[in-house]
Amino acid sequence: MDLPSYNTLILSDLHLGAETSRAREAARLLKQTSFQRLILLGDMFADLNFARLKKEHWKFLGLIRKLSNPRRGVEVVWVEGNHDHGLTNVMSHLVGVRVYQEYQWQYGGLSHLAIHGHQFDGFQVSSVRLSRLGTMLFLQLQKLDLKGKPVTRLIDRLNTRWLRMSEKVADGALKLARQRGADRVFCGHTHAAMHVVQDGVHYYNCGGWVDSRLTYITVNEQGVSLHEYNERFDDRNSGEERGEADWESAELADDAGLFEDAEYEGVGR
Repeated sequence: MDLPSYNTLILSDLHLGAETSRAREAARLLKQTSFQRLILLGDMFADLNFARLKKEHWKFLGLIRKLSNPRRGVEVVWVEGNHDHGLTNVMSHLVGVRVYQEYQWQYGGLSHLAIHGHQFDGFQVSSVRLSRLGTMLFLQLQKLDLKGKPVTRLIDRLNTRWLRMSEKVADGALKLARQRGADRVFCGHTHAAMHVVQDGVHYYNCGGWVDSRLTYITVNEQGVSLHEYNERFDDRNSGEERGEADWESAELADDAGLFEDAEYEGVGR
C-alpha cells in the first residue's frame, strides 16, 4: 500500500521526557507517511533532564537521526521551543539536525514561516524562572496522576484557555508573518490546533502530542491540511517489535553506521 505523500510534514510539542508524551504514536506517523521535509516545531523535550526519557522517547530520537541522514533525501528542521532552549548544540550532535529560532522557506510560489510561538506568550517572555518552576511541578504531577493522565491533560487545556494563549500566539505570529513577507505562518506552543486567516495571511497551529487529540500539519500542492492522528487497528494489535522490523526492512539498508538506541540512552545520564 502506498504511503500518503506530502512535501512538508509539521508536528510540535511532543515533550519527550513527560509522562504524557505520545512519542510512540508520533514515530508511527512518521513511518506511515512519505515527506520531503519534516519540521519539528519546538518543545520536542519537556525539559533538559535527559534522565526522564523513556525507551520510546529514545526510539523517536533514533528515528529522527535516521531521517536526517542525507542519503534519505529528507530535509529535517528543528525549530527551538521554550522547553528546548539551550539544546542547539546538543541536538546538532545527537540527531544531526540543525536547530533554528525561526525557519522560512518557499514552496508553490508562496513564502512559509515556522516559529514555535512562545515568543508571543507574554508570561513565557517575562517570567522565565517561574515558568520553569511550573514545568518541574507539572512533570511531578504527571507521575502522581491516574492512568491516561486525565488530570494533567485537563490542567494543560485549561491553562491554554485561561491565558488565552491561542489568540495571543495567533496575533503575534500574524504580525511577524507580515513583517517577514510570509503568506503562511506555522506555530505550536498552545497544544491547540487552529487555523486563522487575516488580511490574506494564513496562520496555522499544529497542536501537540501530549493530549488525547494528536494533530499535525501537511503541506503539498493542494494546500495546507490539519490532520488528527488516529491509531490504526493493526497498530494496536500487532507487536511493537514487528512494527519496528517492518519499517526497518522497508527502508534503505545503508544506515548501519548510525547510532543505535543504546548509544543514545547514555547521553545525559
